[in-house]
Amino acid sequence: MSCVFFFGLIVVKRTCAICLANMKPGQGHAIFTAECSHSFHFQCIASNVKHGSKICPVCRAKWKEIPFQGPNLDPPHESARINPVDWPQDDAWMTPLRRLPPPRLASHRQMASPFQAPEPNVFNDDEPLEHQLDLAQISSVIKDVSDNNCIRTVEMKMYPEVTEVPRENSQDNFTVLIHLKAPGSDGSSSRNPATLPVISQTSRAPVDLVTVLDVSGSMAGTKLALLKRAMGFVIQNLGPSDRLSVIAFSSTARRLFPLRRMSDIGRQQALQAVNSLTSNGGTNIAEGLRKGAKVMEDRRERNAVGSIILLSDGQDTYTVNGPGGTHHRADYQSLLPVSIRGGGSTGCQIPVHAFGFGADHDAASMHSISESSGGTFSFIEAEGVIQDAFAQCIGGLLSVVVQELRVRIDCVHPGIRIGSLKSGSYPSRVMNDAQTGSINVGDLYADEERDFLVSVNVPANGSHNETPLVKVECVYRDPVTKELVCLEGKEVRIQRPKVAGQQVVSIEVDRQRSRVQAAEAMADARAAAEQGDLTGAVSILERCRKELSETVSARAGDRLCVSLDAELRELQERMATRRVYETSGRAYVLSGLSSHSWQRATARGDSTDSASLVQSYQTPYMLDMLTRSQTMPLGGASSQPPVRPARSFSSQPRPR
Repeated sequence: MSCVFFFGLIVVKRTCAICLANMKPGQGHAIFTAECSHSFHFQCIASNVKHGSKICPVCRAKWKEIPFQGPNLDPPHESARINPVDWPQDDAWMTPLRRLPPPRLASHRQMASPFQAPEPNVFNDDEPLEHQLDLAQISSVIKDVSDNNCIRTVEMKMYPEVTEVPRENSQDNFTVLIHLKAPGSDGSSSRNPATLPVISQTSRAPVDLVTVLDVSGSMAGTKLALLKRAMGFVIQNLGPSDRLSVIAFSSTARRLFPLRRMSDIGRQQALQAVNSLTSNGGTNIAEGLRKGAKVMEDRRERNAVGSIILLSDGQDTYTVNGPGGTHHRADYQSLLPVSIRGGGSTGCQIPVHAFGFGADHDAASMHSISESSGGTFSFIEAEGVIQDAFAQCIGGLLSVVVQELRVRIDCVHPGIRIGSLKSGSYPSRVMNDAQTGSINVGDLYADEERDFLVSVNVPANGSHNETPLVKVECVYRDPVTKELVCLEGKEVRIQRPKVAGQQVVSIEVDRQRSRVQAAEAMADARAAAEQGDLTGAVSILERCRKELSETVSARAGDRLCVSLDAELRELQERMATRRVYETSGRAYVLSGLSSHSWQRATARGDSTDSASLVQSYQTPYMLDMLTRSQTMPLGGASSQPPVRPARSFSSQPRPR
């Protein structure tokens, strides 16, 4: 029997915590009781841990022993699988379904597949947005923000790598750090997560979210059950101004739910659509993306934020392989509709946040899709973590407070030239005269931080006591008030003494150089691994670990450096053999590269676990959503799950 803990009260439930089906003895199902005392159907937990996970999906305790399902075991009884109409009626996130009238009985042919119902040729049936804020309401929002002592401006700081350079010396590749931090969404990250979406509705941008979900045959059973549950969590946490559409794809793709606001009625209808999902057929990722992009393109009205969530557990058997063909590495850009890249009628890029599910998905394809669209790629290794991965993602999407952010860098001294801009995946440009540069940052989530390294030359400075290097300014749009905000930063200056004093390297600059260096080592190791040189890949990572351990920030015990070392060590283990690299190493490194290149949190390994060292770029709002996901009772009747305090790690986890 599984146990749900609620503030010290133990509620005994006779259901499997994974599939939520009945778990009474004597019904033909083997029952596995773990060392943490939680019990599951043997087939459910065997499927959940078949890729090596040793973490309990209920309490997240680490197991020493895991159930093993051999190749000759019979498949689980059909009743152990999740039938769309058999969800327990006491499931907290599916409770609204109880208020819906029962569906009319239909023939087996009618119930066979939701893909058979007709759909319109043009998806311009999106539900109208709520009435837009007028000037008086905007003034009220600004007043509320001011009353809460929440300054809705981007924080901007600059750091030179050292504060002084001898007057007669010149120096190439001198580094200046530009640090940006977005404002908070409501001035507090400690509110009850159950009320966060409502509280922040007037201080964040509303979202149009399209979920493109793989329902191919390989998703049958536990995977589909967990996907439905994760979607239930997403639906319950969207606000009434947010809109959701659901696309399901296998051999073909279908819009199961049009773009609707998540009002009480909208949530009920969305839950019903998700509950109707069945699995069969092949995997046509391109068709799913095409239909998701069409929903975005055809909508009559547009919320300020638009995004697509793509989840798949397999190889694209149509675009990449060709029907019945052998697998070959195709141009993954062909999987991405032009409109998503910013070339469609929407006139803007629509980020695709891709989630590779399990060991059999095509990580390279999914990463390419997310990278080209401005989204992130997450690797869901353990099946039970899918809801946490979604929670972290929407924790960001539901807290966008800055849009269209652009940074401009101007050299102040006539002898200064910009050598390079380290901006990761963010588009950057240095003008021909090398005295002006720019970075296109785009959207920022509440409390999100960005760090960019600018390399300049420092000329000899004659008799002057100081040298102005660069001046930084940024401009962005407030998604609530629609106002354009311009921030002009101070000039970065360094002292020019006659005699060199003791050089003190900036910890802030050194930390970010370590981050960039680690990301470059990961990319180099991945390239070596793809060439078959796993020994060389591991050596690259080991060399980087050694170099980072000798940096100023590492010697000072900087927590970001601890996180980077833990990540590099984990990658070494996942590149130890070809089998391990193919099943998890490639996806893990690509998810890490996605995270570092965008400086945005992705799910990989146990990165959503509060005890993990690899927790880069998580924001307080993401942590609040993770808290809600991880404390949600499985099968409990309450829709208000207990809340444990969330810990904010920023980009620097605390060492164990």
